[in-house]
Amino acid sequence: MIEIEHLEKTYDLNKHSVHAVNDVSVTIHDGEIYGVIGYSGAGKSTLVRCINFLEQPDAGAITISGFGKVIANGGHLILERDGRQTPLSDKELRALRRSIGMIFQHFNLLDRSTVFDNIAYPLQYRNYSKSEIRNRVNELLKLVDLEDKRDVYPSQLSGGQKQRVAIARALADSPKVLLCDEATSALDPDATESILHLLKELNHKLGLTIVLITHEMAVIKEIADHVAVMENGRVVEEGQVYDLFASPQQPITKRFVASSNGLGKIRKLIDDQAVNAVPTATKQLIRLTFIRSSVNDALISRVSREFDVDLSIVLANVDLVEDTPLGSLIVELSGAAENVKNALAYITESGVRVEGVE
Repeated sequence: MIEIEHLEKTYDLNKHSVHAVNDVSVTIHDGEIYGVIGYSGAGKSTLVRCINFLEQPDAGAITISGFGKVIANGGHLILERDGRQTPLSDKELRALRRSIGMIFQHFNLLDRSTVFDNIAYPLQYRNYSKSEIRNRVNELLKLVDLEDKRDVYPSQLSGGQKQRVAIARALADSPKVLLCDEATSALDPDATESILHLLKELNHKLGLTIVLITHEMAVIKEIADHVAVMENGRVVEEGQVYDLFASPQQPITKRFVASSNGLGKIRKLIDDQAVNAVPTATKQLIRLTFIRSSVNDALISRVSREFDVDLSIVLANVDLVEDTPLGSLIVELSGAAENVKNALAYITESGVRVEGVE
């Protein structure tokens, strides 16, 4: 488990103070895939770099299972174990970092070294024999499906293959945690899907805890169990991925969710007169979100029939989030005022989320 408590990190930039991480507290459970999403400058990369102390927090604490609690205090790092506090030594910091692998957007491979040597690099500075290094690298090549690329150079690899090498290198010392900082942002859609599938596979096979930083809600939807939404250095919303998709609360979360399912285009479609769906005094435009079993419910036809209202589907979308269906409709609802009121009440009572489209 990784428990982050009241973490703070401030930078001085052009004579201005930037609060990159502002009182962030989250808990990441062992073996889960935890996503952190936000726009550029939200503080998500700074947060993840604080977990392995590539960035030193100004204040707060991070507890890592099997290691202890590291407290940031006035520019110093204090290690708390078994109720005792001592300054965190360089040796202890190195041990902590070995337990946490990390991959980046741009791979950071050694161009003049083969795939084998890139993966072996972190092991060469530990007390491993050549045969131990060879055996471990061969295991990792098999794990990331690059056995046939053992002796080639990075320039001969695709972007997805380079990221596989980076993943293998990050796992060389058998870490319990893998930090992924925008690991798919430089990849094409096919390579992105392939890398996400690999990460999910590693999570299941190795029990690996993965912390995934991204600005793409589609990535979160594809792979994460929990997600934290960051804005201006703060976590503004956090929870199970399915719950956030089904019922986003904050404006930024609503924008991310809308961007991932296409229904966010409704306002542009109306403005461009691509759809004839302009709300009037007798016609409402509403968004319906169907969760779990309600996705398969014949609600639209039943409501139209029982309440004598017209429901016209303008846009529709069905997703699988955490292998569970999540459906969304944008519909025109019209009819007598009392009938519309009763129809909306019935829809809500049926477990379907109802929102007006602004």
